[in-house]
Amino acid sequence: MEKKDFHVIAETGIHARPATLLVQAASKFTSDVALVYGEKSVNLKSIMGVMSLGVGQNADVTITADGADEVDAIAAITETMTKEGLAE
Repeated sequence: MEKKDFHVIAETGIHARPATLLVQAASKFTSDVALVYGEKSVNLKSIMGVMSLGVGQNADVTITADGADEVDAIAAITETMTKEGLAE
């Protein structure tokens, strides 16, 4: 299992548009990919799950990936987070 921590810097947090981009990035991989925020963990391939967390600015989240392409999945999601100015 691979995991990576992020600090959300986007003013609007992870709202509809960035959530969609993250779901699209995660859905390209066969690994199980999850977004962990506080005590909750949701499937990062589920837009409803991601939106239900209500991740705001300055939140700390963790992305986990478990499967054959877990390293590539984390790399792709990290690139999306950075490129879109969502997190550092």
